[in-house]
Amino acid sequence: MMMLQRHLLLVLYSICGTVIKVSEAATKNKAKGSQGQFPITQNVTVVEGSTANMTCRVDYNDNTSLQWSNPAQQTLFFGDKKALRDNRIELVRASWKELTISISEVTLSDEGQYTCSLFTMPVKTSKAFLTVLGVPEKPEIIGFSRPAVEGEDVTLTCITTGSKPAADIRWFRNDKEVQGVKEVNATGRSFTVRSAVHLRVDRKDDGAAYTCSVEHVALNSTPHQVTEVLEVHYAPKVEIVHSLIVPQEGQYFKLECVSKGNPLPEPVVWTKDGGELPDVERMIVEGRELIITTLNKTDNGTYRCEASNHLGTNSDEYVLFVYAKDLPGTTDPNALTQQGPDHALIGGVVAVVVFITLCFIIVLGRYLARHKGTYLTNEAKGAEDAPDADTAIINAEGNHAHAEEKKEYYQGAARNVVHLKSENLGFANNYALREEYVRCIM
Repeated sequence: MMMLQRHLLLVLYSICGTVIKVSEAATKNKAKGSQGQFPITQNVTVVEGSTANMTCRVDYNDNTSLQWSNPAQQTLFFGDKKALRDNRIELVRASWKELTISISEVTLSDEGQYTCSLFTMPVKTSKAFLTVLGVPEKPEIIGFSRPAVEGEDVTLTCITTGSKPAADIRWFRNDKEVQGVKEVNATGRSFTVRSAVHLRVDRKDDGAAYTCSVEHVALNSTPHQVTEVLEVHYAPKVEIVHSLIVPQEGQYFKLECVSKGNPLPEPVVWTKDGGELPDVERMIVEGRELIITTLNKTDNGTYRCEASNHLGTNSDEYVLFVYAKDLPGTTDPNALTQQGPDHALIGGVVAVVVFITLCFIIVLGRYLARHKGTYLTNEAKGAEDAPDADTAIINAEGNHAHAEEKKEYYQGAARNVVHLKSENLGFANNYALREEYVRCIM
């Protein structure tokens, strides 16, 4: 009996030892495996109102659960089990190696640090920051009361709210950028941005378009814009434009009163020599125009156009002098004035003529100077002993033996010159002909 009891005790001890060894081996293997497990996450940036996907991955997992928690450390999902009652949060994918959830209609309050946990021994975690971009509201321009008066100081202020980070504001006058003064104020999690443009308006600003452009990373390079068109009131400015340069008797004549002002001055007032128009049958006022159907000498005088609005009055004058009518066959001076000479063509012709004349003078001068020098040199060589210039030229060559023969030949050539036609006499006097004579008689 005692032997049987001992045998049973030995068997029990063996079984317990085996169980303990197996348990220790499993624990060691699990510890080794857990060293290669680590959750991986990434930061996420989304625009307010869109959907954010939060993904947690692990390269090696021995069936250990993954969990997502929000910035308040509230569990959103444990594996595929939803833990927080929020209809915006949904499960996208759940496995031993990945846990992905989505948050729809993201608000600025959803921004913060989210945690993915892997429940090993010890628990391992990874952080992912969710950034929410606040979309700026459409801008508004305030501070302009229509209409402004010329010389008045005006401040245009552009305001946009709800941006995160703070939006940028740029100003444009028509198509040209102008500088504004920017101010940023925090409003909860977002920002309110203001930008002001200060100006003293004049008549050039009437109708000018000032555009406020709001730029932000959440707008995808498509800025919000709003435009304010200025309306500026100013006193009128008047100018008289006439239809003829030289008014003549019997002609149709028109004076136009060009008036600029805001409000536009209506109507304009025409007077002659400080009084009313004397001949209403020939002098017709149509809107801003004064028409004289047939001019005569009695129309001479000073014509005045006056325009006014609630900001002031302005006028201009034109002195009319009617010339006598041209005789038949004469040229209309108005036509001449309108056409005018072609000054460019005239200038070109004059330049060409002057250039050709200078070239001719230079060539002729060089030709005459060369031949005159030859003649004078030959003449000087025999001038001392010769009774006349012809003999001096003959003696210059030193050939006295044939002097008389050459002189007779020269005299014969001279007689032939006498019988030349009148159109050739000028050429006979030329230095070139004289040189030819000298060459022949030498």
